[in-house]
Amino acid sequence: MTQATLAPVPEPLPEPQSSPSTAPGAAAPAAAAPRHDRMRALDGLRIVAALMVCLYHYSGRGGDITRAWGESPRHLFPDLSGLTVYGCLGVQVFFVISGFVICMSSWGRSLGDFFRSRVTRLYPAYWAAIVLVTAACFALPSVSEPLRLHEVLVNFTMLQQPMGVRRVLGVCWTLWVEARFYFFLALFVVWKGVTYRRVVVFAVVWTAATAFAQVADNSLVTELVMQDNAPFFIGGLALYLIHRYGSDILLWSLVGVSWLLGQHYATIALWNPATDPSQVFAPRSPYVILAIVTFAFASVAVVALGWARWANWRWLTFAGTLTYPFYLVHEHLGWFAVTILHKKFGLDPRLTLIAAIVSMLVLAWLIHRLVEKPFGPKLRRAMKLQAARLKAA
Repeated sequence: MTQATLAPVPEPLPEPQSSPSTAPGAAAPAAAAPRHDRMRALDGLRIVAALMVCLYHYSGRGGDITRAWGESPRHLFPDLSGLTVYGCLGVQVFFVISGFVICMSSWGRSLGDFFRSRVTRLYPAYWAAIVLVTAACFALPSVSEPLRLHEVLVNFTMLQQPMGVRRVLGVCWTLWVEARFYFFLALFVVWKGVTYRRVVVFAVVWTAATAFAQVADNSLVTELVMQDNAPFFIGGLALYLIHRYGSDILLWSLVGVSWLLGQHYATIALWNPATDPSQVFAPRSPYVILAIVTFAFASVAVVALGWARWANWRWLTFAGTLTYPFYLVHEHLGWFAVTILHKKFGLDPRLTLIAAIVSMLVLAWLIHRLVEKPFGPKLRRAMKLQAARLKAA
């Protein structure tokens, strides 16, 4: 399967704590105001980012989706593709949200709790997606060729990216990015207990490390530091501290530096000024890239400052629960939906596009209802029981 740009793992929103602890020492503000709002606006941002990426995969790029449509989406959707070619920037929106939410959800948790929350959140739906996509590839290999058995089995570990194994899901590259963020946050912050000071020190050191990684020009250092993606996580971390403790110059400076570095790396990675008519997707403007990266930071900042409390509709929470399973299955299984609806049944391209998105949302709901909801809590209880046994041994 070809590699593809996909959004990272959308994070669930934990219930806010009513009495957050303050950081020790002069580095932290004197007190943190309690937060009682769930911030449903973040759920809305997550589903918007997921739909951005989905539209990019269905109508804004070439590769496997061209084979599914039978021709380039650029020709099928000449107007739409000029917009959806920017949908891959939903990745950047997700990374800022992830920095914010992971900082929030790790507060007050032990290292074991943090580890269990990540495993039980990510793996059940991920395993289900692996099974579904692999089965679809065997059923219709003309759409997407199935991987070999040993490759599929490695994919169940979620370590296929560093192992150099082909991926069942294109999304796996961003899961690996997220996993490294979790690992370093756990190593340098969570295991000692999350505080204002520790998060700030971690963010400052990580920001400096991105500059050193650029100078070092070493593949291992680059893989560890993740300089292309780090600014978005760091910006999210700083924005959560602003939400929790209020504004200060240091935190807004971190957000500003993260935005400046983030727009630089995003432009380098995604700007394609070529106007070759044979190009499978439309060229991207650096100014639009800058605008969307700015939106990623600004939208989470609006939530952090409490300006989006009015967006408190319950359906946003429901939409947020669909984001992760939808994200996992939408690309590869979308190829099959497009092939069947458009090529086999001759459905109009625009109706096919809508039907493919709706079918993936329905499938996401089924995965949430039949897999995540029953098996996530069971896995968490089993892991807690095992930890208790080991502690007592």
